[in-house]
Amino acid sequence: MDKYFEYVHTVSFEETNLVGNVYYVNYLRWQGRCREMFLKERAPEVLADLRNDLKLFTLRVDCEFFAEITAFDELSIRMRLAQLAQTQVEFSFDYVRLDPGGGETMVARGGQRVACMRGPNTKTVPARVPEALIRALEPYAAAGL
Repeated sequence: MDKYFEYVHTVSFEETNLVGNVYYVNYLRWQGRCREMFLKERAPEVLADLRNDLKLFTLRVDCEFFAEITAFDELSIRMRLAQLAQTQVEFSFDYVRLDPGGGETMVARGGQRVACMRGPNTKTVPARVPEALIRALEPYAAAGL
């Protein structure tokens, strides 16, 4: 199996609804958090570039749900590189509940497409994916990429 970048998260009460299961928007938040932690841990040069001119615009995000999760479930959000184009990157995410005793249950699968842009806010234009980001993502490319 191909490698993935992993962000481990424990679900809290604030992330659940009145019924007790996780509110759907949190899955999308966790995608963003996983991507941010990837940049922090594996591509700090890109973070420095974001403080200057680089912008990462999320163009598309999706999530398909397979099973419910509740407060105090421990999740592994596993990010892979799904596609790399000149100015865009597509990520895939597996949401895996880490069950007591070492088992794993796939609870959702998602994705997002991000465009690299540069320039002032009123004149932002597409830009090539930074080399530092390409290098950091290489180990996480999905099979067949």
